[in-house]
Amino acid sequence: MPRVACAFWLNAPGQGEIRTVPLPEPRADEVLVRTLWSGVSRGTETLVFRGGVPESQHSVMRAPFQEGDFPAPLKYGYLNVGVVEEGPSALVGRTVFCLYPHQTHYVVPASAVTPVPDSVPARRAVLAGTVETAVNALWDAAPLVGDRIAVIGAGMVGCSVAAVLARYPAVRVQLVDADPAREATAKALGVDFALPQHALGDCDLVVHASATEEGLARSLELLAPEGTVIELSWYGDRQVSLPLGEAFHSRRLVVRSSQVGAVSPARRARRTFADRLALALDLLADPAFDALITGESAFEELPGVLPRLASGDLPALCHGIRYAPADD
Repeated sequence: MPRVACAFWLNAPGQGEIRTVPLPEPRADEVLVRTLWSGVSRGTETLVFRGGVPESQHSVMRAPFQEGDFPAPLKYGYLNVGVVEEGPSALVGRTVFCLYPHQTHYVVPASAVTPVPDSVPARRAVLAGTVETAVNALWDAAPLVGDRIAVIGAGMVGCSVAAVLARYPAVRVQLVDADPAREATAKALGVDFALPQHALGDCDLVVHASATEEGLARSLELLAPEGTVIELSWYGDRQVSLPLGEAFHSRRLVVRSSQVGAVSPARRARRTFADRLALALDLLADPAFDALITGESAFEELPGVLPRLASGDLPALCHGIRYAPADD
């Protein structure tokens, strides 16, 4: 195996490059992974790419294997699927998921990788980190049988939440987005779709993931009395106004944050981070999730692809990054 690797680094906000980096020899408790696919989480990663992480959130927003510091230079990313080339015998040859940046090969503790079930293709497995966010949000939300639910924002996170909710019994789930093109995605996931002005109201629960002020305001409008908004959007360095006048108090509405950095209190005593990620990978056996990978590029193209994703010139939910196969 090579003792150098190639990695994508952000040199400065809005500018990245492929760098050659040294690859250490794995120790007895480590694995050497050859990357098959990585994924660009369009919301968070493009915010990082443009330098939009507030200084107050620099420590909170660090990725598990990030190198460098915000705003740049840094190596950032957390959706990586590869095959173990060296390490403990139980893992060698296994396809694994790891919260690692975009890099051709890497060495991490064996405990940092999670085997991908045989029923989940490597390309689809890059969604595990986002589906894990959806799992945590629904542990926070605790939807009940028969609930009327709206998911506002048909981005990567919102679609993942809707896809998991589609498997809940006897719930009304509607995916809401201002882009009518997202209707095809909703159909592929098995849920109803509506533009914001046509969304069904009287909701017991609204999951907000549009990262817009208008989406959050619409979330409150769609709630039934004593309903709850689970806020999954992260706004970075933007200020957001929230209409808490009018009937907000008389209707006893709730806005509650959810964030994947901690296991939901509803399951914290009985589930670990590893349990949550393993559950996300099990859910990805459903081929409906393929609808969330809306494009792909070669690893070498990343310096040109990320600016296009950040500007919206290249629309995407999750953008897959494919890596060259091993030499024969």
